[in-house]
Amino acid sequence: MSGDAVRLAAEASSSFLEHLSATRPELLPFGVTPVGGAAALQVPHATTIVALQTASGVLMAGDRRATMGTLIASRSMEKVFPADESSVMGIAGTAGLAVDIVKLFQVELEHYEKIEGTQLSLEGRANRLAAMVRGNLSMAMQGMAVVPLYAGYEPSAPTGRIFSYDVTGGRYEEHEHHSVGSGSTFARGALKKLWRPGLEEGDAVRVAVEALYDAADDDSATGGPDPVRQLWPVIYVVDDGGSRRVSEDVVKEAAAAVVAGRSAQSREA
Repeated sequence: MSGDAVRLAAEASSSFLEHLSATRPELLPFGVTPVGGAAALQVPHATTIVALQTASGVLMAGDRRATMGTLIASRSMEKVFPADESSVMGIAGTAGLAVDIVKLFQVELEHYEKIEGTQLSLEGRANRLAAMVRGNLSMAMQGMAVVPLYAGYEPSAPTGRIFSYDVTGGRYEEHEHHSVGSGSTFARGALKKLWRPGLEEGDAVRVAVEALYDAADDDSATGGPDPVRQLWPVIYVVDDGGSRRVSEDVVKEAAAAVVAGRSAQSREA
């Protein structure tokens, strides 16, 4: 197929990623390889994200710290975003690339809906994200990996579904709960102990905050609740009412309860 034919096919496609790849590949987040290789660059990295199924759908939460080597690059970075009205996406890895991939994914889903007149299935959306992660493979090989966590509500089930990815674009459906990022090992340990079927939203928020607290306790790249700066985890829930951010007051209250509980345990010990 000639270059013009490929370009015309891309313009008619319901995929914005295909269109951009054929017409303006230099605008893609992973379209240009840094001169001298990416491994030598010091760039902010984002961690840690947790997701868990709830009684009504799914919840995703992320800490606020971004690191650059041994430095704290940001204490207030947001790592969980609404992908569309019924799904959310969390990011770990190279922060700048990850945020750009989030924006591209949001446009990809909106473009599909405008062209086709209907929303892409949750399975289809998860596959589209896998293609984007795969497109970043050359950057990942140079140390600039992006590892997202994707979750959404499936009306036909009805239930919340969680999808994880590896740097090659491999897509895996997770059940009950999952975590990605440098503190994920510690967060998963907490989730295994605290998660239970049928969690109501308030209890799920508490479990997510507990998991991030445990991750921050053992992983220097993960930030815990910061009452001095009034910084709390970013938490989204997705259910039959759509995706929405949990209010800061609710998260603050849950964080205060977790800290109080840990303080009480320390005094008893």
